Amino acid sequence: MRVLIDSDSGCCNGVRMAIEKSEEFLKDNDSLYSLGAIVHNGAEIARLSELGMRTIGYDYLSNLKNETVLIRAHGEPPTTYATLEKLGVKYIDCTCPVVLGLQRKIAAKYAEISPLGGKILIFGKSGHAEVNGLVGQVSNANDVMVVESLDSLKDAFAAGQIDLSKPLAVFSQTTKDPAQYRELCDFLRENSSSSGDLSVYNTICGQVSSRRKKLEKFASECSVILFVCGKESSNGKVLYDLCKNINPRSYKIEGVEDIDLSQIKCDDVVGICGATSTTHWQLEKIAEYVNNFISLHAKNQQVI
Repeated sequence: MRVLIDSDSGCCNGVRMAIEKSEEFLKDNDSLYSLGAIVHNGAEIARLSELGMRTIGYDYLSNLKNETVLIRAHGEPPTTYATLEKLGVKYIDCTCPVVLGLQRKIAAKYAEISPLGGKILIFGKSGHAEVNGLVGQVSNANDVMVVESLDSLKDAFAAGQIDLSKPLAVFSQTTKDPAQYRELCDFLRENSSSSGDLSVYNTICGQVSSRRKKLEKFASECSVILFVCGKESSNGKVLYDLCKNINPRSYKIEGVEDIDLSQIKCDDVVGICGATSTTHWQLEKIAEYVNNFISLHAKNQQVI
């Protein structure tokens, strides 16, 4: 049996930057308040909590006195910054550069097409922190729509909620499935009118999209996949499903307590990988656990 860690797995640049800035701040300060979970990863949140990080909601902001708030990699809508300024609360902005660029693109495009009755369409998970920040770039809630799938887009189209005779700009949450986004955009192109103005933007993070091909290769080269991610990780669900489609013996876990060793055989090549919210120390911890199992099994075989 061999254990391999996917070298391309681990936190994406945006999440890693937010974690590093948090650690740096907490070296000289007793507390830091993260506006929402800094990462969809319970184990990493627990580790940062030991250093002094506290996760809060918007309703807690008014209680802060002489404290600092962290804006996580997912980003925030303009209204959040306005609230922080009004309350006089200091903040560290850790918005991922890719997400920040997307926010600015949406704001600029909306300013261009709104006088013409245009709308913004976002392919993403409703209620997701990043999506909330993207939606917030549009001042009129009636001028922006979030669709989670091609089916939901078709339903909206059939219900007359999308008017392709007027300008429509299409964007994607940075961590969505590129293939699904292409299908969605193709549907809009096929149904757009000659008099309309359809603009489609490729806004899926390059680091995320390139990881998919590498992960497909990794999953195909292993007998068993242990995919490490938090239950709330949107990206984790997408990448785990990809592994499962390539390798049916793929199992999603959060920690060593979720591993069923009976599913692993003596001659297996065990691949360990994770989402863009999974830290490398977690992957190493899983690998150590499986390697210890291998060593114990080998000793027992020798005794027999």
